[in-house]
Amino acid sequence: MIKKIALILLFLVVAALGGAYWVHGQIEGYVNGPIKIDASQLVTVPDGANYHSFTRNLVSQDIVDGSQWARWAAKTHPELTRLKAGTYQIKPGMTLSDVFLVARSGKEHQFAITFVEGSTFKEWRAQLATTEHITHDTEDMSEADIAKSLGLSVNKLEGLLLPETYHYVSGESDIAILKRASDQLENTLKQAWEQREASLPIKSEYDLLTLASIIEKETAVDKERGKVASVFVNRLNKGMRLQTDPTVIYGMGDKYDGNIRKKDLRTPTPYNTYTIKGLPPTPIAMSGKASIFAAANPSDTPYFYFVADGLGGHNFSKTLAEHNRAVRQYLKVLRAQ
Repeated sequence: MIKKIALILLFLVVAALGGAYWVHGQIEGYVNGPIKIDASQLVTVPDGANYHSFTRNLVSQDIVDGSQWARWAAKTHPELTRLKAGTYQIKPGMTLSDVFLVARSGKEHQFAITFVEGSTFKEWRAQLATTEHITHDTEDMSEADIAKSLGLSVNKLEGLLLPETYHYVSGESDIAILKRASDQLENTLKQAWEQREASLPIKSEYDLLTLASIIEKETAVDKERGKVASVFVNRLNKGMRLQTDPTVIYGMGDKYDGNIRKKDLRTPTPYNTYTIKGLPPTPIAMSGKASIFAAANPSDTPYFYFVADGLGGHNFSKTLAEHNRAVRQYLKVLRAQ
C-alpha cells in the first residue's frame, strides 16, 4: 500500500513538474517570440504606463498577438514591468522582450528637422507648424514674444538662428529647438567675430550677420563665398551702394511674385540696397556657418561686380565695362538655353 501511494505521489510530482515546464515554455515562447511588423515603427509609452497597459497597446496595434500567458509573463520576467515614458523605435525581428528592453532603456527615438541656409524666419515658422511630434508652443506667439522666450532683446529674429539639422524627442517644444538654433548661432558668430579681418568695414556682430545673409542669398557655391563677400566689402569701403537683388526681394515682402522689375529696383524700402547706402537694417535670411565666416574674412580681390554665368556660378568684374560684358554673356547663355 505504501509503495502504491509513493508511486502515485511520484506521478503527481512528475506531472506537476511537467506542467510547470510546459507553462514555462508557453510563457517563454510568448516573451521571446518575434513581433508582427514588417518595417520599423514607433511605439509610445505614456506617462504612468505599466506592463499590462503597454502590452494591451501592443496588441491593439497588432504588433503582438493577445495571449493568455501575457499576465503570467510579468511574474516570471519582473524586468518587463520597468518602463520609461517616451517614444521608441522598434524593428522587425525584435521579440516582445526586446521591445520592453527598448522601452525601459529611456533612449527615445530621435526625430530630426533641417532648416536650410538662406531660409527666413517666416519659413521656419511654417516648417515648425507642420512638424510632427513636437509641442507647438509658438503657434499663437508674435515674433517679438518668441525672441523674448529665447532670451533675446529684439523684435525680429531674422538671421539670429543657425540653419542646421536639429534632433529632438517626441513632445519637445518648438521653443526648445529654436533655443538651440539661437545658441548655435551665438557661438558661431562669436567665433567669427573674434577671427574677423581687422580692416573689415563692419561695426558690429549684427552687421556681420546682415552681410552674411546677403552672401548666403547670392551664392550657394562654397568656393565663391569669399569673392562675393569681397565685392560687398569693396563697395562698402568705396561708399558704393550694394545693389543686390535679394535685399530688394526681401523688402518687397508678399508683393514679390517671382520677378523683379525696374520699378522695383527704384522703389525705396528700408531694405532696397539700390536706393539706400550701406547695409539694410536687419539680416534678410538665416546664414550658414560658411557665409558667416566668409563675411568675417572675405577674399582679397579687386572685384566690385558679379553676375550669374548661367552655369551655376558667377563671373566677377573689376569695372562696370567688364561687368556689362559679363551681363551680355549671361543673357546670351540664357537665350541659348
